[in-house]
Amino acid sequence: MITHSFSTQLYIDGQRTDGESNTVLAVRNPATEQTIAEVPDASVADVRRAITAARHAFDEGPWPRMTPDERAAVLLRMAEEMERRIPELVAVNIAEAGSVRALAETLQTRVPIAHLRDMAQRVMPAFAWERPVDPTIMPGVGISQGILRREPYGVCALIAAYNFPFFLSMMKLIPALAAGCAVVLKPAPATPLESLLIGDFADAAGLPPGVLNVVTGDIEAGRELTTDPMVDLVSFTGSDAVGRKVYAQAAASMKKVVLELGGKSATIVRADGDLDGAVRSAFFGITTHAGQGCSLLTRTIVHESVHDEFIDRLHKLLGQVRVGDPADESTTMGPLISQAQRDKVEKLIRAGEQAGARIVCGGGRPAHLDRGYFVEPTLFADVDRSMTIAQAEFFGPVGVVIGFRTDDEAVRIANDSPYGLSGAVWSADTVAAYELAARIRTGSVAINGGGAGVTPRAPFGGYKQSGIGREWGEFGLDEYLQTKSVAWAAR
Repeated sequence: MITHSFSTQLYIDGQRTDGESNTVLAVRNPATEQTIAEVPDASVADVRRAITAARHAFDEGPWPRMTPDERAAVLLRMAEEMERRIPELVAVNIAEAGSVRALAETLQTRVPIAHLRDMAQRVMPAFAWERPVDPTIMPGVGISQGILRREPYGVCALIAAYNFPFFLSMMKLIPALAAGCAVVLKPAPATPLESLLIGDFADAAGLPPGVLNVVTGDIEAGRELTTDPMVDLVSFTGSDAVGRKVYAQAAASMKKVVLELGGKSATIVRADGDLDGAVRSAFFGITTHAGQGCSLLTRTIVHESVHDEFIDRLHKLLGQVRVGDPADESTTMGPLISQAQRDKVEKLIRAGEQAGARIVCGGGRPAHLDRGYFVEPTLFADVDRSMTIAQAEFFGPVGVVIGFRTDDEAVRIANDSPYGLSGAVWSADTVAAYELAARIRTGSVAINGGGAGVTPRAPFGGYKQSGIGREWGEFGLDEYLQTKSVAWAAR
């Protein structure tokens, strides 16, 4: 067990509470395989209590009726409390998600807090919550005029994935709360601890009871959130397979659905591209959080004239990775989240070998580690775009390299995927790079290492089976708002 100063109980209607049953979920450190905490496995009745609390808070409580400035003040107080407890968030993230310290201190914790501040300080004050409708002369009516109002969507079920627990929960929670919604947040069963901490931040900031509820559970809890008619909107991050189930379950009650799903994002490296920069980009796509990121660039499409040199350079760089326990500050790549995830990745690696692809490096487990869910950083060459390893999302530290001759061929390979979340182009010819970026069917493209990154000023979301809707900043806020027209005839 880890030592922590926060409750692992459910957070419902502003109170910490036990689950209805004594059933618990074990939270394991993926680097040591040891149980570090136990949390309630919320029952259907527990989830219904949380939904009922959110419904009452939305229908009867003050939060949706507060001004945007009043809500922003509460959100800023939450940000202040989060900043005060960053060391605790970092420690918990390393223990439950297996992040190396550099990632835990940035993308996993400080970045979502920066998004929260941006929402309260930049987006909310400037957002067009109301705007006039220009007067129009309508036959038989006269002059019609009115107001367009942006109103909170209602009760929202927020379901996060395991790889970036605090980040993903916050990317949903920030716009939902800013809009004036009430929410039930369900973190992934493997990584619930950081999301439970958010209840403490809500209390410290004075968020009204019922506006935020946090339930820890697995399949049954998730199904209740996606089917209960009192829920108006579902936002889910996870695999495309589960995303399709969420979509289907929400359809019966016509809920709005926001989905952020998988990816097999491609980088195109032209003959004139910066090879050093492209190699570093591919390196980080393979090794960042052991490849457990839906937008990571794991499919590299390289011009045949620089193909072999690219592979040689990337091979050398991957040889410098220090795989091990992320609690050790010398570690540069940690474990996968579970034995089941490692089994999946290893099965795909074997499928690549059997299909005739060549393993340049990796392909197994680190010999110096006898426990923990580790896989070596792995690189495949001689890959055909039709192979399973070129189509399936590994969600592990595995990259594939595919050669091309012409720009048209590169675009066809990049778009030959059921996914479309992110992408990249490397070329000294920035006009050609932009034209390629415009042709790739994906939600974002970085040219020569630039791009939106994780700024709240650009939207995040995918094409095709990578999802529905957008997150971050004003784009994310818009998903949690309804548009109402209030019109009247001038007499």
